[in-house]
Order: sequence, then C-alpha cells, then structure tokens
Amino acid sequence: MPLILAIDTSCDETSAAVTDGTKVLSNVISSQVDLHKKYGGVYPALAKRAHEEKIDFVVKEAIRRASKKIHADLVAIAVTQGPGLAIALEVGIKKAKEICGNPLAIRENHRLPLIAINHLEGHIYSCLAEKSSLPPPTSHFQLPALCLLVSGGHTELVLMKDHGKYEVVGQTLDDACGEALDKAAKILKLGYPGGPIIEKLAEQANRACKERPCRLAKFNPPLPQKSNLNFSYSGLKTQLLYLVEKMSAEEFNKSLIPLAYSFQEACFEQITRKTSQAIKVYQPKMLLCGGGVIANKYLRKLLRRLARQNNLSVLFPPNKNLTTDNAAMIGIAAHFKYQRGKFVKNPETLDREPRLSL
Repeated sequence: MPLILAIDTSCDETSAAVTDGTKVLSNVISSQVDLHKKYGGVYPALAKRAHEEKIDFVVKEAIRRASKKIHADLVAIAVTQGPGLAIALEVGIKKAKEICGNPLAIRENHRLPLIAINHLEGHIYSCLAEKSSLPPPTSHFQLPALCLLVSGGHTELVLMKDHGKYEVVGQTLDDACGEALDKAAKILKLGYPGGPIIEKLAEQANRACKERPCRLAKFNPPLPQKSNLNFSYSGLKTQLLYLVEKMSAEEFNKSLIPLAYSFQEACFEQITRKTSQAIKVYQPKMLLCGGGVIANKYLRKLLRRLARQNNLSVLFPPNKNLTTDNAAMIGIAAHFKYQRGKFVKNPETLDREPRLSL
C-alpha cells in the first residue's frame, strides 16, 4: 500500500508518523508539557526552539518504527498548515519541504508531492484510525456526520457532508473548553495542564457523592437559547473565580474537589446540550468526536449515552495518543486528500496559516 510520512508541529507536541491508508504504522510524539508548566500555558519562543531540537529525531524515529523501507513505498509528505501557533507551524512546514526536496524522496525523477492538512480536519479523521483488534471504522462510516471537536484551542460542531466538505455549525465565541479547564485549574491552584487534573478530582468527587450528599457549586448555563449552537466558556470561568474569591482559605480547601467536579459538569453540560441540539437540526448518520478533551472518560460516557438516545453510532480516536496533537491523524487525513489528488501545487510557496478554518 502507498505510505505517507506526516508531520505536525501545530502547538506543543513535535510529531511525525507513517500511515498506510487508515493504518498507523508509527506515531512518534515529543511532548513539551514539562517545558511549559511553569508558565501555566504554552510559551511560543520556547515551543519553537523545542520543535527545532526534536523534529529530526521524531521523523527518523517514525521511519524506524514503521519497520519498512518506506522510501520505496512512500507516495507523499503531509504537514499541518494550520491552525496553530505560527512559529511552531513553520518548523514542521520547513522540514516537510526539506524532505520533499531530498534526493532520497525522488521517484522516477519526480519529487514527492506535498499535502497540506488542516489540523482540525486531522482531529476529525483521527476517529477513522484502525485498531488491529477491530474492523476498520471506514467499514461502517456514514455521511453526513456530525463532528464534535473539543481541545485546548477549539470547541466546534462541524457537519461533514463529504470528504473535504465541511460546514461549521457551532463554535466557541471566546474560550475553548480545554482552555477553560486550564484556566479553572489555575484559579483552583492545581497546576498545568488543567484538564487531566480536574478529571481526577471530579472522579474523586463522584465517588464521594455516591456515599454521602455533596454540596456542589451551581453554574448558570451559557447560551441557553435552543437555536444557538455556539459555545461560550469565559462566563463559566468568571463564575468560578467569583466563587473562589468569596471563600476563606479553610472553605476553599474543603470545597476544592466539589468545585472541580461542578466546573467539569458545567463544561460538559454545554457540550452535550449543544451537540444534542445539532443532532436534532441536522439529522446526521453518525457522530465523530476528536480533540484532546475527548480523552476524558466521563465526557466519552456522556457522548455515548447521547448517541444511544438518538440511535446514532459514535466514533472516538482508538487510543489516547490520537486525541492529542499528533501526526498520525494528519497522515490519515492526507490519505483521503491523496485519493482526490489534492496536492500543494508549488511546495516552496506553502506558508503557515495560524488561523486556518475548515
């Protein structure tokens, strides 16, 4: 089968992968989380430097782990063009251009084609990655599909009408869900990244509340209008801040776990409510869920329940490494573009697009 070497440097993970259609032969990810912890978020100049230090390693390691002489079967190079952090995106694009121009990447006197991928499209196609023990997701893939993208930078509902044909039907008006969880964790003095920490505390609260009633915080649900499919998270964050500011140190310590639980509930209530409304309006044939926050087990449980209630099948990325930023999802998305012959006409002119939309 034709192989694609994919690269992603959209934010704070340096990643390269080799894909064979929807099969992931290798997916190497070098995370920068530890580098950015003290800043409470991604520090751009540091991110770029780390990408430059790791890009050669992840590419070579992805090729090695693929366990094939990929130069013989390689048909294209794929790279994230945007959206993302501008100075981070340029590192991956530069490397992709370099590989396309390498004599080892020339077959029959033609340079390998370059495929530019929208990072959000990658998150959608992460749901189609094959898992060895199960039938390929493409065997029961149906269109139109409603795509829910929940990450640190994006919270969107996208109607996928066909491969490469999308309509954004709902998006955040301010903070993304993952960003709100990070900011909430900062308010609660929990550290960075916030999502996984809040998830663990919410699990503790859930167990405790089963044993005895818990005094939980109440948040006003944002954008309650049924016709509005957009999201808003800045108001939830502000409500949490005001709650914490009114507490004494002793009350804060006692309330920490219930606050984390209540905030996560409020974040996910909005997601399930808006997704439910979008299903009623657009009547999709299935639900695709991607992005870093989709790794949250409780959110997956809520979305599975929602899918059952609407007689829909639902697909998630098959493992956690495919929910965060990674190159494998870029390679899978590139496979479908390769089939349609969607290549960059002049690779040398390809430039980053940090605000690229679907």
